[in-house]
Amino acid sequence: MGILSGNPQDEPMHYGEVFGTWNYLLTAKGTIGGYQVQLNHAGDEDLKKLLVESIEGGQAEIKQIEGLLKENGIGLPPTPPEPPHACLDDIPVGARMADNAIAAALAANIASGLVACSTNMGQSIREDIAMMFGQFHLQKAQLGAKVLRLNKEKGWLIPPPLHKDKNENC
Repeated sequence: MGILSGNPQDEPMHYGEVFGTWNYLLTAKGTIGGYQVQLNHAGDEDLKKLLVESIEGGQAEIKQIEGLLKENGIGLPPTPPEPPHACLDDIPVGARMADNAIAAALAANIASGLVACSTNMGQSIREDIAMMFGQFHLQKAQLGAKVLRLNKEKGWLIPPPLHKDKNENC
């Protein structure tokens, strides 16, 4: 039996796992604050539902990661204060974020979250940590599919130029 062949929770975290998990937690906390601000600006009800789902999913991730770090004696990053709630009508039109911009930012955040989950899974030697990030990855991929569908349905998706084979016209 090898040194790391027992119960994963009894194994120490290596420096990469500590930094990756801690950094993911810090980023998640900031991202949730951004989603809460965007929720104040969103007018589309479907977009609001996805923002709420993103906030709730992020809060569940935070709870799980904080538990892991506490169990391993690792200090937690600061939690930013929750932004105040605002009525959309109280935000001047020129200062409002457009729904399509909010949806694009949500899609970009999900994409970067997928990369962060994959990175943490790849550098983990503790199976429980790799599985945790695998679970987060799956949930983000499912949410990303919903956001993509919303962007298409609302006409907010701006595709890059489509590649056409030169030989198609011959």
